[in-house]
Amino acid sequence: MTKSIKISDIQKLAIPALISGIAEPILSITDTIIVGNMAENATISLGAVGIVGSFISMLIWVFGQTRSVIASIIAQALGQKKLEEVEDLPAQGILIIISSSFLIILLTYFNSEGLFKFYNASGNLLKFCVEYFNIRVWGLPFTLLTIGIFGIFRGLQNTYYPMIIAIVGTILNIVLDIILVYGIEGFINPMFIQGAAYASLVAQVTMAFLAVILLYKKTNIKLAVKFPFNPKIKSFMQMFGNLVIRTASLNVTLYFCNAFATKYGDEFIAAYTIAINLWFLVAFIIDGYSSAGTILSGKLYGEKSYGVLMKFGNDLTKIGVKIGFIMCIIGFVFYYPLGRIFNNDPVVLQEFYNIFWIVLAMLPLCSIAFIFDGIYKGLGWMKGLRNVLLFSTFIIFVPFVILFDHYDLGLHGIFYAFTLWILSRSIPLIIKFRKTFNKLS
Repeated sequence: MTKSIKISDIQKLAIPALISGIAEPILSITDTIIVGNMAENATISLGAVGIVGSFISMLIWVFGQTRSVIASIIAQALGQKKLEEVEDLPAQGILIIISSSFLIILLTYFNSEGLFKFYNASGNLLKFCVEYFNIRVWGLPFTLLTIGIFGIFRGLQNTYYPMIIAIVGTILNIVLDIILVYGIEGFINPMFIQGAAYASLVAQVTMAFLAVILLYKKTNIKLAVKFPFNPKIKSFMQMFGNLVIRTASLNVTLYFCNAFATKYGDEFIAAYTIAINLWFLVAFIIDGYSSAGTILSGKLYGEKSYGVLMKFGNDLTKIGVKIGFIMCIIGFVFYYPLGRIFNNDPVVLQEFYNIFWIVLAMLPLCSIAFIFDGIYKGLGWMKGLRNVLLFSTFIIFVPFVILFDHYDLGLHGIFYAFTLWILSRSIPLIIKFRKTFNKLS
């Protein structure tokens, strides 16, 4: 029985999880910076990377919920000292998800042009979207395999090996981005936006192979699928289903953001792409502490250490809010240099500077939402997360973003609605957590 969770215990899990968690946004940000500074078609290519990156992220978030479900089930089993009862479950869950991802690839690869027309892309923007997507999408199964293995490690209270895998993948992606996008005179011709896609694909495949090797060397859990299905597979699918619905509603929000920004023009979608990628970077930094929430809350809940869990939730929230404020201050200090890293088009930069302050101001609120997302995942309260996202997306965000567009607020309207969305995500989660564990503890 765990008697207390120290701040040092949180940091040991959170910092490696933070480093591994920012791998995906760094992959996207690297593509954004490299592509945004190309000599040819930089602004349109930047918009294409933003649109496709948003859609790829949606697929990864939807199917990548296996990480949270596997981590929750294993962490609770660890707390109950019944780990042997679920050791065959991760392989079964990962097989189901990866098989589903191949179906998604077939449906999207052969209809990629129609898909991105749905995002209001046309002309060269549409052409570049299709070129970039038709390469990057093949990395999806490898990314999902990596994410599933990350869930196993996290459930076992280990965030170190996912960090190592993520660092290797990130460095590889950056190096390949520079080589393939710009080329090496006399050796490799510049591949422009296609080069960025190949760089990401190679990095994703490498991370998957490294994850499998470390799983077999460092744990007793294997990927050999055994039948019949584990008795907890029903619980796995229920939790996964709720998180898929939740994530789908989250991506409705991102779709509307992309669609409206694209409608406003190439410079607007480029400015939005810079802003949202920086938001994702901070989100994944905070997600390191959210992951600690998943890992430790699952174990404490399995032990029925409710008083410790209540205090842990409070401590983790304070840490998250502090990080949000620190990121906000850093953003304001480097307000103008940050924009110039991504693009040199004065129109794009002006639109970015006009709205970046809104992104920074919402970061402490984001911290609360993300921390409680992680805690609820550890508790297995996926239904609650689903309902909150459905409410904040369809009752709050969608009506307000349409209203603000009607009044021609442009990118300001998108990020005002986005802030309301974050606020409506945070409050219900705090209320339910405190009400439940005040009684139990």
